[in-house]
Amino acid sequence: MPYSLLDLAPVPEGAETADAIRNTLDLAAHAEDWGYHRYWMAEHHNMPGIASSATAVLIGLVAQATRRMRIGAGGIMLPNHAPLTVAEAFGTLATVFPDRIDLGLGRAPGGDGAVIKALRRDPMADSFPQDVVDLLEYFGPEQENATVRAIPGEGTHVPIWILGSSLYGAQLAAHLGLPYSFASHFAPTDLEQALEIYRRKFRPSPWCQAPRVMMAINVFAADDAEEAAYLRTTMQLAFARLRTGMPGKLPRPTRDLDGEIGIPMRKAVDQSLRISAVGNPEAVKEQLRGLIAEHHPDEVILTGQIHDHTARLRSFEIAAQVMQEL
Repeated sequence: MPYSLLDLAPVPEGAETADAIRNTLDLAAHAEDWGYHRYWMAEHHNMPGIASSATAVLIGLVAQATRRMRIGAGGIMLPNHAPLTVAEAFGTLATVFPDRIDLGLGRAPGGDGAVIKALRRDPMADSFPQDVVDLLEYFGPEQENATVRAIPGEGTHVPIWILGSSLYGAQLAAHLGLPYSFASHFAPTDLEQALEIYRRKFRPSPWCQAPRVMMAINVFAADDAEEAAYLRTTMQLAFARLRTGMPGKLPRPTRDLDGEIGIPMRKAVDQSLRISAVGNPEAVKEQLRGLIAEHHPDEVILTGQIHDHTARLRSFEIAAQVMQEL
């Protein structure tokens, strides 16, 4: 089973965005050596702790720093962009790095109302299905007589994935015959129903002949189980702060999580992050084995917000070793 990596280019407390981007390039180079199949970046805006807002630019830097691993977006928030500009950006990437670029598409804005206004998008517009179809056409065969063409873009056949955390994306991906990636790493509530709908309603297409599911899983791995649990508190703290309207840089881990956020909040956060593997290599192996056996994905994409870069590298190294054994 292919295993891939999702990176938000986190900006840790005590560091700057330049450090985050350097860390991303370093992690990507290691991930390629560890056998990761894809390296995806996600679009977020107005977030002090995330440096991947200019996602296509960062994808180009990561592709330049690697040799063979697929690099892509997980995803581009399509309501923020005209499909033509997305096609041109990713068509350029695919022209420079042929057969290595992926485009995952999300329907969320990747920010709040102020971000939507700053991006000059209509908050009431909902043209996502048609925008996806337009992108498929822009990346398709050359059409000299077309009124609008994506140049670069046409003929690159950049693979498009539909991303989702609800049933909407599952239905659209099935209808269009596209691969589907579910954001179970932070929104697992509809995971089982979404995968069932997608697989049952899937219609073969020129882009995908059979259903293809990617499942996102958090991983917090260390050589010691207690250390892994400690590293995980960074993401628990970050989620709690986001929920209470106080987003910031990626927090340092804590030895007293309940004391900082309270038990009710910790339980709510843990529910959102329950699709996770946490512990030493053996524990992570068993947890990943169980999640894969339960949901039968065709591919997993692993992620994990860890404050210390060296510890984050080690976590993804352990995860790769485990996936190779599985």
